[in-house]
This record gives sequence, structure tokens and C-alpha cells, in this order.
Amino acid sequence: MACVMGMLLESKGIPVTIWGHDPDVVAEIIQTRENAAYLPGYRLPEAIRFTTKAPTALDGATLILNATPTQFIRPVWQRIASHVPPGVGIASVAKGIEQETLLRPTQIIADVLAASKDDPDKPARPLASISGPSVAHELAKCLPATVSAASDQEAFANLLQDTFTTHWFRVYTNPDLLGVELAGATKNCIALAAGILDGLQAGNNAKSALLSRGLAEITRLGTAMGASSETFFGLTGVGDLATTCFSPTGRNRTCGEMLGRGKKLEQVLEAIPGIVEGVPTTKAVVALAKKYRVEMPICEQIHRVLFEGLDPLDAIGQLMSRDPKPERVG
Repeated sequence: MACVMGMLLESKGIPVTIWGHDPDVVAEIIQTRENAAYLPGYRLPEAIRFTTKAPTALDGATLILNATPTQFIRPVWQRIASHVPPGVGIASVAKGIEQETLLRPTQIIADVLAASKDDPDKPARPLASISGPSVAHELAKCLPATVSAASDQEAFANLLQDTFTTHWFRVYTNPDLLGVELAGATKNCIALAAGILDGLQAGNNAKSALLSRGLAEITRLGTAMGASSETFFGLTGVGDLATTCFSPTGRNRTCGEMLGRGKKLEQVLEAIPGIVEGVPTTKAVVALAKKYRVEMPICEQIHRVLFEGLDPLDAIGQLMSRDPKPERVG
């Protein structure tokens, strides 16, 4: 995602430097101008700089974009924290919840930066989440897409809107940072379930029902935590959920499909390049549901499939045999 967003900014004449932790990967990208692992077939502009040196990447930065997978945000930001310029806003495109702390991406970043500073009472820097239906390879083709920039600071959300909006990439603003990040994380759990249905060839009726009831679960958790229910019926909620559950290239849906075909989780994770965010996030979501006393039967069944050895077919059977009740969303 970092490369795609970098390409977007570069097309607007904005200087871009991308920092990576792996010297071998960065060296290969510099040589080939292609991110073969995550964005094969797309040449990266020569104007984008790549480096493994945090001081080089962050010196003079006016905006920082976090594209680190959620479970690795803390160690990565602990590594670069001392080089982050004071006051510079940070926008995150990560979608997940940290297992150990149940914190969202922007909360993790804020936590690390606060711990690294001598003066914890300094004014909080602007933080935001850019989220929505945004499949990377479609963005690389400049196909039409819309996302939301969510921040507690309206001025920063407006800045991100102006910075990233193009004739093919439309950015809305949203004041509900909690809801936007939570929607982006929880939809990955439902995408695992959607993939399982695909692997079992359960049909479109089942998949549409899953999305509807999955959205109800996500909304219940979000409102219990203080988010706006409207967020979950917008781009970052149902919009991102639909794309993630139907896109054939999505890692979470693909992981679920392989599980539905009988593969073991260890085999699946080894076969899929990159991080399947929904797997660790499912643990965190179930923990949040317990903390806030929210019923999330789909996520609970996915947790059992992933970590307790429940057969996916049995998981569907248990969901379908729950006691009848009136339909409610939220």
C-alpha cells in the first residue's frame, strides 16, 4: 500500500521517500523499480526514493504515512521514533488491532511516541486513518476509488483530503477515527468467513447473509465502544467490507477460502505472501467483544476455526442452528 500511495503522491508532484526495514528488499526495489512481492507488474516512478535509513526518510518530512501491518507497528515505530520530526502529522493505512493491548494503529503510534519523548505533556500531534475499499492493484491502475480520511482533528483530515484527492481517487473526511479504524480491522475477520464460504462453495445467498450479519456484529461492537453507527454504513464500513469479502486478491478472503478447502492454518499462512491481518485481529476482536459484552457469533466461530480446530463446516452448522430471533442491525 505504501508504494501505491507513493505513486499517487508522486503523480501530483509531491516528493516521496519510502522507508523499509529489509535491506535486501529495498535494494531489489531500487534496482528493478518493482515491488515484486506485493505489487508485481507495476513500475515504480524513478522519483520515489527508497531507503532503510530512518533519518534519511524522515528528515524534513511534512507528512508521514504508516503502512506497517498492525502487529508490527510497535517495534517498527520504536525503531524510528527518535527520528520523527516534532509536530508532523501521521496518517495510517493499517487495518487491525494489536493483540496484546487491543489498541488501534493510531493508538499504538501515539503510545510509542509518547513513551519516547521526555515531555509527555507536549500537544498531541495530528493522527488519522485513511481507509475504505482500496484494493492495491486497482489503485495502481488508477481505477476509480473512494476512501475516508478520519481524524479527531478536522484540519488534518481536510489536509489529507486535499493531499490525496485526484480525478480518480476521491477522499472524504470523517471525524470518527475510532469507528473508521475499528471497521477496517473487524471487516478482515468477516472476510475470513467469506473466504471459508467460497472454499466450501456455499453460494451467494450464504455470502450475502454473512456480510449482512457480519456488518451487524461490527456495528454492535463499534457503538458499544463509542463509535458512530453511521460510520459502519459508509465507505469504511460496508464499502470496505464488501470489497474485502469479494475481491479475489484479498489475503484474508483467500486465507478463508483455503481453510474452507481443508488446508490447515499453518499451511495457509506459509503459502500466502505478506501478513493476513485478520488472523491475529480475530483474537483481538473476540477479546474486545468479551470486554464490552457484545455478542459476535460469526467472529467467535472464526476464532474457533482458526485457533481451536473447529471444522469450518461445523462452524456454519452451529451458526445456522442458533435460536431464531428478530433481525436487528446494531
